[in-house]
Amino acid sequence: MYSKDIKILYKLYRLLKNKLYICAMLNDYNIIGSGFSALSAAASLAKEGGNVKVFEKNSALGGRARQFTKDGFVFDMGPSWYWMPDIFENFFKRFDKNPSDYYDLIKLDPGFQIIFNTNHTIKINSSFSDVLNLFESYEKGAGDKLKKFIDDAEIKYNLAINSLMYKPGVSFFELFQKDILRNIRKMSVFSSYRKLVSRHFKNPFLRNILEFPVLFLGSSPKDTPALYSLMAFSGLKQGTYYPMGGFGKVIDGMVELCKELGVEFYTNHEITDCNFVNHKINEITTKSTAFKSDYVICGADYHHFDQNILPKEYSSYSKKYWDNRSMSPSCLIYYLGIDKKLANLEHHNLFFDSDIEQHTDDIYKNKQWPQDPLFYVCCPSKTDQTVAPKDKENLFLLMPLTSGIVDNNELREEYFYKMINRLEKYCGQKILDKILVKKSYCINDFKSDYNAFKGNAYGLANTLLQTANLKPKVISKHISNLFYTGQLTVPGPGVPPSIISGQIVADYILKHKS
Repeated sequence: MYSKDIKILYKLYRLLKNKLYICAMLNDYNIIGSGFSALSAAASLAKEGGNVKVFEKNSALGGRARQFTKDGFVFDMGPSWYWMPDIFENFFKRFDKNPSDYYDLIKLDPGFQIIFNTNHTIKINSSFSDVLNLFESYEKGAGDKLKKFIDDAEIKYNLAINSLMYKPGVSFFELFQKDILRNIRKMSVFSSYRKLVSRHFKNPFLRNILEFPVLFLGSSPKDTPALYSLMAFSGLKQGTYYPMGGFGKVIDGMVELCKELGVEFYTNHEITDCNFVNHKINEITTKSTAFKSDYVICGADYHHFDQNILPKEYSSYSKKYWDNRSMSPSCLIYYLGIDKKLANLEHHNLFFDSDIEQHTDDIYKNKQWPQDPLFYVCCPSKTDQTVAPKDKENLFLLMPLTSGIVDNNELREEYFYKMINRLEKYCGQKILDKILVKKSYCINDFKSDYNAFKGNAYGLANTLLQTANLKPKVISKHISNLFYTGQLTVPGPGVPPSIISGQIVADYILKHKS
């Protein structure tokens, strides 16, 4: 009996020793930032083994997709449009999961509305046949034209997803694939999105419906490759969704998944420096602590880490390079808690009651605060009773704004009144005297909270010379174990591309690690 017990204990000792040995051999993956790309990379690396740590400079996880609460209101601080649902589904499928395991998703109907004036509003219903009928009612033959436009956009979408978006962008040979070369004309890379839209539609209202996705996602329609008509396919045919509880629930779901896989999280841990051995980062450091690193993935602002954290000899790009990048807009945001229900609003509302050309020029050409701005109003309490107290409204006002210009409280308030006055006129109600919660967010906050280059909100503009392989590389040029992910690299700005970006980097590391 005694001898048998000894043998069992010895076997347990051997098993424990082997397990500890295996753990000691696991790579230390340190991920800077906790936005969508960082969480995507963290989960993907943890699934394949390794010690994964995520470091966030702020007190809450999620990067731009954080939430904050006040007086019973729950505010999404950043993303609010849930498009490209297949990207979210594909991400969770990697782990034999579904989005529904972590949050409840509903399809909005209408998906959104566009307000051209107090008497002219267009609602985009969830049914694509309704959208076709809507277009036909504005322009004879436009229904059939839209069907062809969206069919072509769907081809671009599938080609982009299957052949381009999951590529690391490290070699131009990635583009020389049979399906890409065979369909190069259909991709419309060298034509502008505006030309493509105007070729099909004459009615200005229909043009605005098709152009708004690219305007709010990073560049002027006339400078955006026609390839990005794929966004129109997602918005008009796939539809607009909403995660109950707010977009922050998607972050919560990804964090939960990461924790299930063993990822460790460190909030209030800003990375301030790195230590190097043989052109590798062997430690990343905060003000008080150093963390051993086999691989470092920067999901924080690419420019900030490249220019301000790394020594100059290790930077991948020069100051001149960064200064010459065309940035997507920043934005002025107001989070408002309203002590009444508001009429005429849907969940998503686009105020296009001003000159779209003037606002676009002010962002990309004149680089100034807009003379007469367009803006967006999100009212999630129309859909979700959990984000506002009973009989109250949760409002999110967003005005696109050129990055890198002066930001101060006086300007913020000036434009707040421009927006709220038009909102009151449209709703036919007084709102100013019913505001319970009011918080602004703009260029200076993007810089302070996220170290965002020029205070940008969406990363690089979607121009031809900043597409695919022409974006800043996911691989550091001088540090063999440093990688980048997020909106300033492939595949580009927006939540779904950021999720893909994290997967790209994780897959590249796992494929090439020694």
